Amino acid sequence: MGPDAEHKYWYNMRTGAVEQGFVSPSYDRVGPFDTREEAAHALEKLRANSAKWAEEDARED
Repeated sequence: MGPDAEHKYWYNMRTGAVEQGFVSPSYDRVGPFDTREEAAHALEKLRANSAKWAEEDARED
């Protein structure tokens, strides 16, 4: 992670809050994101990626 990661935005999986910088323990956060908006949509992005990967796995089997 680059030195600017502490100034980026993170989504806290435990609280559902968007945070800037290393506010919470790393195991509670996903990121980093460049904007607060991107971090706010982190769960949607994770779900979409998860569904896409599941489809790819199903096609490969």
